[in-house]
Amino acid sequence: MELSNRIKKIKPSQTLAITAKANELKAKGVDIISFGAGEPDFDTPDFVKEAAIRALKEGKTKYTAAAGIPQLREAIAQKLKNRNNIDYSPSEVIVVPGAKMGLYEIFAILLNPGDEVIVPAPYWVSYTEQITLNDGESVIPQLSEENGFILTADIVESSITPKTKALVLNSPSNPTGAVIPKKELEKIAEVCLRHKIMIISDECYEEFSYGEPHVSIASLSKEVREITFTVGAFSKSYSMTGWRLGWVAAPEKYIKAMTNIQSQTISNPTTFAQYGALEALKDNGQFPAMMRNEFVKRRDYIVEALNSIKGVRCIKPEGAFYAFPNISYYIKGNIKNDVDLSAYLLEEGKVAVVPGSAFGKEGYIRLSYATSMENIKEGVERIKQALEKLG
Repeated sequence: MELSNRIKKIKPSQTLAITAKANELKAKGVDIISFGAGEPDFDTPDFVKEAAIRALKEGKTKYTAAAGIPQLREAIAQKLKNRNNIDYSPSEVIVVPGAKMGLYEIFAILLNPGDEVIVPAPYWVSYTEQITLNDGESVIPQLSEENGFILTADIVESSITPKTKALVLNSPSNPTGAVIPKKELEKIAEVCLRHKIMIISDECYEEFSYGEPHVSIASLSKEVREITFTVGAFSKSYSMTGWRLGWVAAPEKYIKAMTNIQSQTISNPTTFAQYGALEALKDNGQFPAMMRNEFVKRRDYIVEALNSIKGVRCIKPEGAFYAFPNISYYIKGNIKNDVDLSAYLLEEGKVAVVPGSAFGKEGYIRLSYATSMENIKEGVERIKQALEKLG
C-alpha cells in the first residue's frame, strides 16, 4: 500500500537526526562533542521530579480532561498574568504534550488548503513541515545577518497576500537567538491587526532573554491578544524536554477547537507529568534564572571563540541558547554547501552541528551552547582545527 501524498512531502527533523547520529557514534566509542541538541544540559529540578513521583504514588495515573488538569490551566493563566502581563482565563489555556504538538494543533484548526503562513527564515525546522502537513503554504521572507536576523514590520507587510492566514513569530529565536525589540513588536502587531491575520507567538525561549526583559506580543493590547496564540513550554525553562509538556493560550473558541483535536488524538497530556509541571510553576522562574546566568557565560565565550576563527562570522545572540555563525567562506571545492560542511566537521572534527539550510538559511551552522563549558572549549577548538585544514 502506498503512503499518502501528504506524508511523502515531509522531511525528518534534521536537529533530531543530527543528535541521533552523534549518539550512535558515541555508542560505538567515538569521542563526539555534540552541539546539535536543543535542550538544556541541566537535569530537571528535583522538586519537579518529586512532585511527579508523588502523583504516581497517589494514583494520579488515570485520564484527565483533554485540555489538562484544571489546577495546571489555572496556574499557567496566573503565570501569564503575573510574568507576561497577559490576562487569560483558565478556559483560554490548553495543556499540550509539548509546544511542538501545540503548534501542530494551531495549524490544524486555522488552515484550509492553500492558506499561507508567513515563516521568516531562519526558522525552527518544524514550522514549515507542520504547515505542509495541514495543507498550508509557507511564505518565507529571508531575514538578514546585517540586521541581526530581526523580523521587522516592513518584512511582514511585504509578505502578505490575499491568502495570508497567519504569521509565525519566534522571539527569542531558534536558531539565531534574535530578540525582537518591543517597538518593532508594536509595529508588527499593527500590521497584523490591519490585515486581519493571526499571530502564532512561539515563546518557548522566553526565560532566556539576555538584554531587555521578554515581551509577549499579546500583552501589547486587548486587540492584539484577540489575534494571538501564545505558545510556551516547560521543556526549555525547566529542562523537561522528555516530559513533553507545554501550553497554548488564546481566545476560547480556538482553545475549544484544539481541545477537540486532543480528545480525538492523545486523549490528554500525561497525567502525572502535569503535576510535576504544576510544581515547576511554583518556582516563579528561579530555576530558569540560574540556567540563564550560566548560558550568558557560555554565549560570551562561544561567540568570541567562533569569531576568532578565520572566515567565520558570528553575531552575539540576545536570547535562547544557540550560536548561528556564517561559515560561507568554507563552502568551496569539495564542500558544496553547509550540509557538506556539517558532515565534514562530524567526520574530521568529531563535532556535531546542524546545517543552516535545515532552518531555511544556507551558509550557516547552528551550535547549541546548552552543554558544558568544557565541551564548548574543546568543541570549538576541534572546529577551528578542522576548518584550518580546508584552508
